Amino acid sequence: MPASRWQTNPTELFEWIEENDIDLLDMLMPASFQKFLQTNPTQPPPSPSPEEPSGEEPASSLPEIVPILPLRGVVVYPQTAVPLTIGQPRSVKLVDDAVGGSRFIGLLAALDPELESPGPSELYQVGTLATIHRLLRAPDGTIRLLVQGLERFRLVEFTQTEPYLMARIERIPETVETGLEVDALARNARDQFSAISELIPSFPRELVASVTMVEDPLPTVYAIANLQRIELEEAQKLLELDSVAEKLRKLVNFLVRETEILQIGQKIQNEARSEIDKVQREYFLREQLKAIQKELGERDEQTIEVEEFRRKMEEAQMPEEAAKMAKRELERLSRLPTAAAEYGVIRTYLDWLVSIPWAAATTDNLEIAHAREVLDKDHYGLEDIKERIVEFLAIRKLKLERRATQEALQDEIRREREGVILCFVGPPGVGKTSLGQSIAHAMGRKFIRISLGGVRDEAEVRGHRRTYIGAMPGRILQSLRRAETRNPVFMLDEVDKLTNDFHGDPASALLEVLDPEQNTEFRDNYLEVAYDLSQVMFITTANTLETIPGPLRDRMEIIFLSGYTEGEKTAIARGYLIPRQVVENGLNPEEVTFTNDSLQTIIRQYTREAGVRNLERTIGSVCRKIGTRIAEGKASAFEVTPDLVKEFLGHPPLQGPEELHLRTSTPGVVPGLAWTPYGGDVLFIEATRMNGSKGFQVTGSVGNVMQESARAALSYVRSHAKELGLPEDFYEKSDFHLHVPAGAQPKDGPSAGVTIATALTSLISGRLVKPHIGMTGEITLRGQVLPIGGVKEKVLAAHRNGLRTVILPKRNEADIEDVPDEVQKAMQFIFAEKIEEVIANALEPAPTPVTEQEPQPKPARKAKPKKNKEADHAENLPG
Repeated sequence: MPASRWQTNPTELFEWIEENDIDLLDMLMPASFQKFLQTNPTQPPPSPSPEEPSGEEPASSLPEIVPILPLRGVVVYPQTAVPLTIGQPRSVKLVDDAVGGSRFIGLLAALDPELESPGPSELYQVGTLATIHRLLRAPDGTIRLLVQGLERFRLVEFTQTEPYLMARIERIPETVETGLEVDALARNARDQFSAISELIPSFPRELVASVTMVEDPLPTVYAIANLQRIELEEAQKLLELDSVAEKLRKLVNFLVRETEILQIGQKIQNEARSEIDKVQREYFLREQLKAIQKELGERDEQTIEVEEFRRKMEEAQMPEEAAKMAKRELERLSRLPTAAAEYGVIRTYLDWLVSIPWAAATTDNLEIAHAREVLDKDHYGLEDIKERIVEFLAIRKLKLERRATQEALQDEIRREREGVILCFVGPPGVGKTSLGQSIAHAMGRKFIRISLGGVRDEAEVRGHRRTYIGAMPGRILQSLRRAETRNPVFMLDEVDKLTNDFHGDPASALLEVLDPEQNTEFRDNYLEVAYDLSQVMFITTANTLETIPGPLRDRMEIIFLSGYTEGEKTAIARGYLIPRQVVENGLNPEEVTFTNDSLQTIIRQYTREAGVRNLERTIGSVCRKIGTRIAEGKASAFEVTPDLVKEFLGHPPLQGPEELHLRTSTPGVVPGLAWTPYGGDVLFIEATRMNGSKGFQVTGSVGNVMQESARAALSYVRSHAKELGLPEDFYEKSDFHLHVPAGAQPKDGPSAGVTIATALTSLISGRLVKPHIGMTGEITLRGQVLPIGGVKEKVLAAHRNGLRTVILPKRNEADIEDVPDEVQKAMQFIFAEKIEEVIANALEPAPTPVTEQEPQPKPARKAKPKKNKEADHAENLPG
């Protein structure tokens, strides 16, 4: 390999000089060095001991052809001594020949320091003529030598490439200026060098003193540059400059920059050292404080903290696994210094461990009569849920009374399940969340609620590992810690709105929490010990079941909450909503009174919804208007009437039954009943006909299933046109367009099949749909009407929208039992097995044909006018 500098810092260079008994001034001053060489003749050395080269030549007889030694990453300057290491066979031979001959060699830096054996074209053109001063053969075959730079040269041509490079050279004289400017530059360079040496503690003071004693500008440049770490390109540029003044300027610029870098580095180091010193000082002071407190018989802060944790551990009544973990961590804490980083981590972990309610629990109020009273007071209706809570309390009461006699009947594999996991599913505003608070009140338990809407990280449920900075338990244990009891009523709101991504699937993490067989040993990632969740009464809420994963849905007892009827809303408004809004708006009960007609107006024309959330909001708006007028002194009390409601709230956004009659006054428009996550709704199916050739399209943001139902309905109508009293060729020269308004809302499902078939039959036959009638059901190609879901919600929606008759599949007749009696009495239900029954009950009778219009021979011959009139009439049918 090419020669390289084997000692790269001044300390090692200084050690080399001392070991070889070299006078430092002789190394730095060329005249003294020449004298040194003349008074110390050398002879060829025996390997591997340090030797001196022989064949001394006077300075005036420097050769014109010299062997070239390539250098890697180093530039040797004239009038400087540089230690080198060589190991390549050709370089070793070059040195051996030079030591046995004139001892002169040419030193050229390689363009690429990574090259092992650079060729003639891969070397710089300007180098330094040097003489080998000292030599040491190492046991590994390499040679360490000290060379002394003499003067610069430029390559003329290479005269030999094997076994090593030799070249003809020409000397490059230096341009040495004199004057005050050069002296000032040289002095500045020496001052900067001294400043740098002060910033480097390992820099030998003798070397600094020797350099600062050199007054000649040229040796000053080379001596200082030789002791600095300069990039190869910059060092080569410094060598190639002819002017000493330019060399000094370039060197001073470099030294100023290097001084700034070292000062910044020293500042950073001092700051770090001061921080370390501060920590050490605190440590020593704390240790001294401990010793003083020990002598005085006092306890230190850490001991007090450890004893406090030990007391809390005894009070917490932890299970065996948790107690064992707490004792182990407490022992680690007692042995660590308080300044240790892990001390805070262990302390936080123990704080969580002792503050979680392991045994603390509230006593259940098992009085069934009290529970019924509280539930009826807080919520109107919702009998199914109230009955389920009463059942839970009754069974728990029996189990407590008969625990002693039933212990022998317990299964060793399947543990006794004490908790309950319910899922309330229903549209918004029906009281799912407030019902959880009422249940907790009735049972005498504490209530916790967390919202899962948008949660996408599994760690929200299970917690983070302790290895992470800022780790903490999941929201389950955090909430139990706040409640300070192990048996609260725990509501997980909006469980159907969980999401998942690369952070994990929180719905899967809930499987363990909501499984009675597993939640007796729930393990949070942070605590890493089992916690018993079986005493917790979990209640989840959702608007729809479709988005809840099947395994999670299977672990919960589903209870559906349907929308409220008009009578129920009126009762809820009088018993709950109006009193609350009167108080919230600063009114007195005697200052505002709502009539039944005003409440019906608000319910029918302003808040047509499944729940009562918008109803309460609208009542609050009326109360604010009244409060404003009372504050202005315009009146002292108000009786809210329908006219006053319209005055306060403006034009009603929803129309009553008259809108339904207006929209169905044209053939081809039929009301259908639909189910949504927010309750039932009424959708209008519109059909129109135009000239064409068997075209059929469905619009209105309709899904694939609903489109297939539409095609099935069309196929049935075509195949049974004769039985339905329709022309058998009605489809030959016509296109049909089926549209479901409210196109911004996606719609799908098979339950619109009978409605679509009825709309097509109404359009083709010209028969209007009977007023105030709605329908739902799936149709087959054979005309059968199949059962559908969501009957209760659909019937309630029909009742809210003013429909008085509903056609349902025959097999859904049993579902009418779930409909409130108030609605059953107000509506008529028709149960159909075939589509013919639906059409017969839904459409008006066919109009009696007029004899005079049957022949119409003359208009029939006028093909174009008749077709245009018929097309115009068909296009205008749906309005």
